[in-house]
Amino acid sequence: MATPLQSWVEEAARLTKPDRVVYCDGSAAEYRRMVDLLLGAGDTFTLNEKTYPNCHLHRSSVNDVARTEHLTFICARDKEEAGPTNNWMDPGAAKHKVGALFDGAMRGRTMYVVPYIMGPVNSPISKVGVEATDSPYVVASMRIMSRMGEVAMDRLGPSNEFVPGLHSLGDLDPTRRYILHFPEEKLIWSIGSGYGGNALLGKKCFALRIASVMAREQGWMAEHMLILGLESPGGKVTYMGAAFPSACGKTNLAMMVSALENQGYRVWTVGDDIAWMKILEDGYLHAINPEAGFFGVAPGTGMLTNPNVMGAVRKNTLFTNTALTAEREPWWEGIGSEPPAGLTNWKGERWDSSKGPAAHPNARYTVPAKQSPSISPQWEAPEGVPISAFIFGGRRARV
Repeated sequence: MATPLQSWVEEAARLTKPDRVVYCDGSAAEYRRMVDLLLGAGDTFTLNEKTYPNCHLHRSSVNDVARTEHLTFICARDKEEAGPTNNWMDPGAAKHKVGALFDGAMRGRTMYVVPYIMGPVNSPISKVGVEATDSPYVVASMRIMSRMGEVAMDRLGPSNEFVPGLHSLGDLDPTRRYILHFPEEKLIWSIGSGYGGNALLGKKCFALRIASVMAREQGWMAEHMLILGLESPGGKVTYMGAAFPSACGKTNLAMMVSALENQGYRVWTVGDDIAWMKILEDGYLHAINPEAGFFGVAPGTGMLTNPNVMGAVRKNTLFTNTALTAEREPWWEGIGSEPPAGLTNWKGERWDSSKGPAAHPNARYTVPAKQSPSISPQWEAPEGVPISAFIFGGRRARV
């Protein structure tokens, strides 16, 4: 008898009609196979092995470089459940409209079934998701951003306690691009984009949108927050969450190098983007970082703004839409050096300063969190870390 996962995969395959279905195991060898497929496609490049070992640069389609919030929908039965800041689409109409786009979308391609855990492997707060995708870039990225493969299958077993997500690149036409969330079914559909925020379904789609519904039903919270620990000279670490919108400095704050470090103060990174929080039996609010990696904006990141990230991305990193130097190293505006001679821009063209920035403004790095010099020793604690304070921030045009 088929397990709930197998039944869902069979249903997804009947709709999308891939040439074959592969269950991902999360191994290093599998990651290498995905990278080799990307290299063979001609849109991904190996970086300098001496200075950036096991690092690669991926160039996306020029019309697929960021989240498409106007094409992102909450497909709740009740329109009011979508909330005041989200787009709504009737779930029946959504499945009819977008189901037609998924019909045969994977013909001639491989469907990769990516089981993954959001959160530390043995945490009671963690959840399992499964993404079926036709993108090797997504598979490679999900290995960095989540606990993926056999470890997730072991946790899931024969149960139906997983969030399914169906993703296809489709034809990358922006007019046929949709990111759909069905809160009653805990289901995600995404088609027409290979960009991280649209295609890595464990991130915003699951960890914030679907998880916020699960959290409301189950008595916990899923929030757009960093988690950091502030160590005082006596060795006590106080943990706090900080809620800022995107592009307001969460990553830089989470990885801050304290100006008082020589006096014994230190900042420890638990997470830079999303916090799952729950009151445990000890009565304290505990938080985990559901992600296993950092998917950060490269431009503006340098030794002055975030030396910890700059240390982290020197190995095992997948860059997207940065520029490329003649020495095969990634480069972007704000990295801390002048544009070198022989620079290739994010589109693969010889860079001309009169034609805009060399790196796309939303160029990204995808890097294992454990590589950050500031990563907290408690970042994978199953029970999470106890939260003592919250910081709220934002941005404005003038003070």
